[in-house]
Amino acid sequence: MIPEINYWAVLLATLSSMVVGSIWYTPKVFGTRWAELAKVDMNRPAATAFWPIVTTVLVSFITAWVLAGATSIAWHFYGGGGYFWGAIVTAVTLWAGFTAARFITHDAFEGRPTSLTVMNIAHELVTVVIMAVIIGVWPPAGTV
Repeated sequence: MIPEINYWAVLLATLSSMVVGSIWYTPKVFGTRWAELAKVDMNRPAATAFWPIVTTVLVSFITAWVLAGATSIAWHFYGGGGYFWGAIVTAVTLWAGFTAARFITHDAFEGRPTSLTVMNIAHELVTVVIMAVIIGVWPPAGTV
């Protein structure tokens, strides 16, 4: 089975990830604390952020695409119903089982501060829930 995917929703969800990250990591929100905990120099030249931003866009697209596909598969598996809530439940389940679990494991072995782990997994939760909202309110044609 090839899941139905609304690629416009995926592109918008990708963009939303960039917006969430831009707000989340601004110095007035969590940026200053994150930089301190992660030992990131916020005064480095802006040009050094080019490749991390490109990487973030690509990875965000993959995340949105996988979430859209998983939502479609889950929606079919459970026999239709509410596509929006299916997207939310799918996002939170994937976040808990993959993102949060992996962050916690890696950060524990790397000795990262618990507050950094919580800050990062919370960012990921907000990101995927907003992606899910976009995907859920804009399902693929013919599914709902």
